[in-house]
Amino acid sequence: MNSKSPILLFDSGVGGLTVLSELRKLMPKAPVIYAADMAGLPYGGKSEAEVAARVAGLLGRMAERYQPRLICIACNTASTIALGMVREVLETPIVGTVPAIKPAAAITKTGTIGLLGTEATVRQKYVDDLQEQFAEGKRLLRYGANRLVALGEKKLRGEAVSIDEVASAASGLVLQPGGEDLDTVVLACTHFPLLEPELREAFGKDVTFVHGAEGIARRIEHLLEGQKFSFWSKSLAVTTGELEDFKRLAPAFEQHGISTLKRF
Repeated sequence: MNSKSPILLFDSGVGGLTVLSELRKLMPKAPVIYAADMAGLPYGGKSEAEVAARVAGLLGRMAERYQPRLICIACNTASTIALGMVREVLETPIVGTVPAIKPAAAITKTGTIGLLGTEATVRQKYVDDLQEQFAEGKRLLRYGANRLVALGEKKLRGEAVSIDEVASAASGLVLQPGGEDLDTVVLACTHFPLLEPELREAFGKDVTFVHGAEGIARRIEHLLEGQKFSFWSKSLAVTTGELEDFKRLAPAFEQHGISTLKRF
């Protein structure tokens, strides 16, 4: 393995920064290429076929160009739809992002768990399987809160996001039958932890939020254990969208050691 080979962190937007934040705690000097498919954002309203084709095509081209040692799909929607396909076509190790139903089921006291994701994520059979495997006997309420993706992106750009906006976008979860019993909510989109302070205000102090960023980072560290990294390899971020708009996110990337932003 070339010591300059990076970790490729892929997301539809910048929600994957929640994963990068945890990864930096464990592997602060590892070279990372953060790839944001801003031209395809948001994924939540797209069909399964659209997401699968787009993700597989982009990751194939990115793997060829950047020769990463590992790819992390830091997007629940992309992972629940396209993870199997991407693993079939690429030889690079792939780490996906899936809803943290297992830890949520372990900590709920009321037995009622909320799942906040995109519309595309919450309807996947992958989620059905996770529920059957890890949350048998529990009640899982699902809600596709696509608007939270845009609000997370807005917040990272330094624009004001109100608690009322966040509460309105997520209210469909608690307004379902059984919503009054929710005590644990899975944030099944990497954008959503960006809004955790606002969500806490909206849902109240008795609700615990769970997401998988820390576990994903630990999985990446485990798979790359013993590998050498070049100290001189620089991290960068690339976008499929307009570069000038992407550069508005420069301060957010700089917090994670990335100062170079390019168009893919």
